[in-house]
Amino acid sequence: MQIIPKLIRFARKPPREQLQVIRERWVETELYWKVHPRNDRTAYLVGLFGSGRQYITELVLDHIGDRAKYLHQRIPRFHTGPTSMIYSGHATIKYISNEQALPAVTSRILGAVRLGFADLIFVYRHPLDSLLTNWVYWRIYLRTGRKVWSTWWTYRNTDDLGAELERNFSEFRAFAEGDPSFWAGVPGPRFLSFSEYVEETELFLQSATLALRFEDFMLDPLKEFSKIVELMSVDLDLRRLQLARPRTKPYFYLAVREKAPQFGKFIDGLDEETERRIRKMGYGL
Repeated sequence: MQIIPKLIRFARKPPREQLQVIRERWVETELYWKVHPRNDRTAYLVGLFGSGRQYITELVLDHIGDRAKYLHQRIPRFHTGPTSMIYSGHATIKYISNEQALPAVTSRILGAVRLGFADLIFVYRHPLDSLLTNWVYWRIYLRTGRKVWSTWWTYRNTDDLGAELERNFSEFRAFAEGDPSFWAGVPGPRFLSFSEYVEETELFLQSATLALRFEDFMLDPLKEFSKIVELMSVDLDLRRLQLARPRTKPYFYLAVREKAPQFGKFIDGLDEETERRIRKMGYGL
């Protein structure tokens, strides 16, 4: 039973850390919000893996004010009424995927959004940039166990990334197509194929209270962050905020395409439905 190891880990924590865990769990209970009602709606900050969600989560933690103390980086709960909680994490609507909350969990969240006591903030990015980021993450993690959260921690420039992609294109294609051979020996479900990833993005865009393009934060992070502030009805003086832009380059797949001819052929060979969905998001190929 999974609960036994959790209890053992809890018992080994110092008393101060145990008290902190108890406080965090108490705040997440339905009873807490009945005793301490507020005029907020539960916020779910969701992005598919490789979407730039973590950057925006850090902006919220650093700049949203007092409500930041209610932010938890996981999506484990569904609340039957409004709370001040902010949950940040990965989730899917249709397909079961490694590293992302199950569709059954997301379905309950969407139900709360429809009932008006929760908001879904969805972060998305050009799917081809996400595809490259996710391929780099998973191939390194499966080989070494290391979690590399940025492509640029591994490759100095698009020349290096393009050369690596060209050398290992069969592996990349297996990843992009959701080929079980790529996930041999990995416990749990495989990760999304590229077409599934694009479809999931479209489904979230149809359901989100607020959709945020990661690339727009690269242009004007304050303008985009103000949308979150407005949605949460937080009283902040935005004029005093100075927000750092993401370090990631926008649309870097274009430069990689020039360096890796097989990747270019992969893009040209996308099925019509996937291409339609990408263009409907406002992105080119």
